[in-house]
Amino acid sequence: MTEPSKHAWFQGAPCGLIGTSLDGLILEANDTLLEWTGFSRPQIEGRSFTSLLDPGSQLFYETRHAQALPLQGQLNEVALTMLCADGSRLPVLINAIRDAAAGVNRIAVFNASGRIQYERDLLHARRVAESSEAQVRVLQEVSRAFGVSATDEDVAQSFAEVARTAFAAREAGVLLLDDVGELTLVGGTNPLAGLVPPIVSLRNSPDVVVVDDETATARFPQLAAALHETRLAALSVMPLLDADRRLGILVCFFGRARQFDDQFFDLQKALGRQASQTLVRVRLQRRLAFLALHDQLTGVANRQLLEQSLEDALEAASAHNTPLAVMFLDVDEFKSINDRFGHAAGDMVLVELAVRLGAGVRSEDVVGRIGGDEFVAICANADEHAATTIAERILRLTQEPIAIGEGLISASVSVGISMFHPRLHSRPTPEQLLVRADRAMYESKGAGKNRATFETPPP
Repeated sequence: MTEPSKHAWFQGAPCGLIGTSLDGLILEANDTLLEWTGFSRPQIEGRSFTSLLDPGSQLFYETRHAQALPLQGQLNEVALTMLCADGSRLPVLINAIRDAAAGVNRIAVFNASGRIQYERDLLHARRVAESSEAQVRVLQEVSRAFGVSATDEDVAQSFAEVARTAFAAREAGVLLLDDVGELTLVGGTNPLAGLVPPIVSLRNSPDVVVVDDETATARFPQLAAALHETRLAALSVMPLLDADRRLGILVCFFGRARQFDDQFFDLQKALGRQASQTLVRVRLQRRLAFLALHDQLTGVANRQLLEQSLEDALEAASAHNTPLAVMFLDVDEFKSINDRFGHAAGDMVLVELAVRLGAGVRSEDVVGRIGGDEFVAICANADEHAATTIAERILRLTQEPIAIGEGLISASVSVGISMFHPRLHSRPTPEQLLVRADRAMYESKGAGKNRATFETPPP
């Protein structure tokens, strides 16, 4: 390769290229790096490489990698942030080789601005925390704790415990928004409970908010009084967010006055982001698990969950010698409803009937849709008298007119009931109980519909 072609390759390379002296002064930089940073060649040549980095990256590079390069001879994929001529920041990855014979360090700079926000923030949090072994342990501990979290309560409790230790707080609490938009303490503690909500004026802040004694006295008199009563010097409120959707907050309570520096805020944000993402993951997994076991139209149990629930109910009935009732319910004249009002109206009827079936059974009973317009109710510890009461209540509720866009629809169900008494009957299979209940349901159909019929197996 001729010298001009080498020069053209160097200047037009798809990454930034820098040559420095062994002590880090820039000797040359290619056009790609100048374009990315906005510096001219005279502005960049002759200055130290570390002067191109933001303060956090300077500290990170000088305390770790500047010493490692002479010893190891090379650096690979070091994450840094460069300062551009206009003051903006450019996240980069660098590879470097030390050529002692030539008296130069050769550095390749790769633009990492396309990385997702989470990766950039986490790398930055790690750079900030690198100077403190305790803070590195914090990030490791919270990653471990969140990795095994299975519920909102697990995430909240782990987050509160890690935050209390990481920020040397006297106490910490995680409050999550419930279904009606109210904040509820789910993990940790709230020493201001019953005195004044510490988040009335702070809950909607998009960023970390710190309130010390002076700020509280000037802006939040009630909060100031509560802080004095509980001997607290300050508190911080960290929002937990999923994009723009609020999930809750972390509140740290401090018994002594302290300085809240950039390191404090950066670590709170990093931990808050991890907690938020873990909450989203846990809730998504819970939602997926729910969808896997529930009918997507009506929300009641699907066939898979019904079969498992029936197997469990049979096991419990046998173990405790308690009766079990299984009801098979079929909507009367459902085809006529679909033909007359359309399938959308038919779906509305099924959804409303599922709600009424849930209201007709007891709280511990299981209602599911086994397919089409057929439902099943599993009533543990229910004898004939209890089953009759439940069935009559269902029949009464399902006869009430159902409002749809076109008006009112009258619907009813036919019910078949099979019973299992451990002292009287040999244990059936779940399928046998369902078949007997289904057979009894058809007897209800044949007897005029809108009624319940028992089918009791022989001893």
